[in-house]
Amino acid sequence: MPTTTRATTETTGQLSAVRTLLRLWPYVRPVRARWAGAAFVAVLASCLALVFPLVLKWIVDGPVTERDPGGVWLGAGVLLVLGSAEALLFGLRRWLVARPLAGVEAALRADLYRHLQRLPVSFHDRWASGQLLSRGTTDLMVLRMFLAFPLTFLIVNGVTILAGLTVLIVQDWGLGLVLLAPAVPLIAFCYRFEDGYAKASRRAQDQVGDLTTVVEESVLGIRVIKGFGRHRSQARAFRDLARTVRGTELVKARLLAGILTVITLLPEVALGAALVIGTIQVADGSLSAGTLVAFLSTALTLRWPIESIGFLLAMSQEAATATRRYFEVMDSDPEDPRVLADADADADPDADQRADDGLRFERVAFRYPDAAEDSTPTLARVDLHIRSGETMALVGSTGSGKTTLTALVPRLYDVTEGRITLDGRDVTAMPRAELRELVSVAFEEPTLFSASVADNVLMGAPAATEPAQLEQALDVAQAHFVNRLPDGVDTEVGEQGLSLSGGQRQRLALARSVVGTPRFLILDDPLSALDVHTEAAVEAALRRVLADSTALVVAHRPSTVLLADRVALLSEGRITAVGTHHELLRKNAEYRHLMSGEHTEETGSGTETERV
Repeated sequence: MPTTTRATTETTGQLSAVRTLLRLWPYVRPVRARWAGAAFVAVLASCLALVFPLVLKWIVDGPVTERDPGGVWLGAGVLLVLGSAEALLFGLRRWLVARPLAGVEAALRADLYRHLQRLPVSFHDRWASGQLLSRGTTDLMVLRMFLAFPLTFLIVNGVTILAGLTVLIVQDWGLGLVLLAPAVPLIAFCYRFEDGYAKASRRAQDQVGDLTTVVEESVLGIRVIKGFGRHRSQARAFRDLARTVRGTELVKARLLAGILTVITLLPEVALGAALVIGTIQVADGSLSAGTLVAFLSTALTLRWPIESIGFLLAMSQEAATATRRYFEVMDSDPEDPRVLADADADADPDADQRADDGLRFERVAFRYPDAAEDSTPTLARVDLHIRSGETMALVGSTGSGKTTLTALVPRLYDVTEGRITLDGRDVTAMPRAELRELVSVAFEEPTLFSASVADNVLMGAPAATEPAQLEQALDVAQAHFVNRLPDGVDTEVGEQGLSLSGGQRQRLALARSVVGTPRFLILDDPLSALDVHTEAAVEAALRRVLADSTALVVAHRPSTVLLADRVALLSEGRITAVGTHHELLRKNAEYRHLMSGEHTEETGSGTETERV
């Protein structure tokens, strides 16, 4: 179970179910009038059912005793009208709640999705995708069902039970007290059941989230699973987790079976005792037969409201758990107030004088949010200036922090210390929308969406609407293969773009980063999946784009390094050298070592590794 799941499971029960469910009120408030009308209609329909025993009493003590067939037919007609009215009222209740509560579910889902888009990448690093998926689907369906049925009938059945017991006591207070006798033990059993079922429900819903994660990873990684023949081990992992979910569901079933047994048994025993006592009273003449029939009919009418308490409590606990899981995500802060405060405090008074200053890293340090406080930071006091219009190559060994450094510019993560400025403006003080209009990124792992080629590329610049802009971006990326696709740029690439090769996906990702002619361009090893000839063609076209942008390019190959005006060497989280490619080859041993796989050059002092 993921760490987040364990932590949230342990906090279950800190808020009562009622207090938790009250957090849904802002979503229910717009439809409160219609929902209240539906509840009123349901209460009215339920109370109509309590009139049936009174009509039966009148029929038995009146027309039946007096042998009046006309009166019997009249009573039957009244019962038919009451039954039809009850059915119509319940149908009206369903109609009243269906549409508005579907709207409530849609609003909850839209807010969740919108919030997920605003949450920092560090949040998504911690949370399993299956847990988020289950919150946006299964949990919200549980909430809609709760608002439509259990919440209404907790009110309806509560009113019905109180009204029914009042009718019983009015008819015969002695027999009424006999039926009330199980109330105290029933309340005690329900209290114990509520606590146990809440914990089991939380475990089950978290486990379903974990199961969803396994299914999603298996689908997305099906090529790896098949390629390594790991389908059996994956099936075993899925089966073990499915059995865990099954075990938790059986625990819930046992708890529900226990409370239903108690809720059914105690009232039935009390009803049997009342029947015996009532029969004796009828035989003694102290109670009329009609009153006994009415009494028993009323008690039987209350049978469903009482027996449903177990189901309604169970569904309420599941809804409370779903609400807690929903707000665990919604309560996550999309912004870091500390960073914003620091940005304001450190505002550069000379920023206006450096309006064309390019990209600066000033004493930047970064440690991942889930790292220990005493751990070595990923980046430590990085100072780097990329002048306006300049292209800087970022070189370093694996694990030196290159990708992390590039992720700080568009604020996928926020710096731990120091600051980053664009043309003199601190990125943490800029609106995110403006920041991401200025900065365009091509990631090392190209991600495409289930959409057309055009939609995937134009995602990099929503304002780019001219076909010429799309064609120019595809030309820069040498993505001419799109012309051979069935529908050209309108071809759907499928989930994750897996219908394309790795090089094709990378070229489309590169086209997406350059389509809007960005002011700042961040490229994380954008040509790693290309063959030599395609790489050369892309580099030639890319030079034109880089001439109009301030760019930071993560490079592993000398051919990519040569796109840059200068090179920065990142080692153990620090910038240790800055210069041109040839300067660093002459002066820096670590840089020579990084380039040694591709370069050999004869120098006056011996053999150096360079083939450029």
